[in-house]
Amino acid sequence: MANRNTQGFGLIPAGTLGSTPATSGQGKYKIDAGYNTTIYNGGVVASAAGYIIDGQTAAAPVIGTLNGIFYNAADTLKPTFANFYKTPITPANSEDIDAFVFDNPQQQYVVATDDAVAQSGYLETYDMNTSAGSTTTGKSSATLDIGDTSADAASFRLLRSAEDPENDENAAFRSVVVCLNLIELQS
Repeated sequence: MANRNTQGFGLIPAGTLGSTPATSGQGKYKIDAGYNTTIYNGGVVASAAGYIIDGQTAAAPVIGTLNGIFYNAADTLKPTFANFYKTPITPANSEDIDAFVFDNPQQQYVVATDDAVAQSGYLETYDMNTSAGSTTTGKSSATLDIGDTSADAASFRLLRSAEDPENDENAAFRSVVVCLNLIELQS
C-alpha cells in the first residue's frame, strides 16, 4: 500500500520536545533585499551574515522554518504579506524583508520522507532534500532525505512516526516527526 501523500509538504510545526506548551512562536529576522533563492513556506532556513537564507541548500546552522514574509512593495508602495519568499524581491527603497520563522530549538515538525525508513533509522539524523515547492501556493514540497543519514551530523533527528492512520511504514512519503539536531547546533 502506498501513502496518501504523493509528494513532500515541507516541515509543519507540531508540538515541542518534552511535551512543554507548544506556542508555535515565531522570531522576526531579515532577508537581504534581492536575495536570489526562493524560500518556501515550511522550508528550512539558516543564517548567513545576519540574514535568513535557504537552509536546505546551505551548509549553515539551521534556525527553523519559514512561515511568511512582510515588505513594502516597490511597485505599489503598500505593505505586503506573503507566505513565502519568491525571488527576487527588492522592496521600496531597497529595504530588507521581514521573515517570520518558527525558531524554537525544541520545536517538533511533521515531514514526509522521500523513501521508506526502517526502525533502525529512528533517532538518526537526516537532512532535507533540496528546495522545491509551489510558486502558486508558496508551500514547500521538500522531504526528509532518508539516503542522507548520520548518527549526529545532519540537521534533523527522526523521533517517531506521525500519528497518521494512513501511514504505510514501508513506503515513501510517510509522515514522521523530527526535531532540530541539537547536538549539531551546540558544536
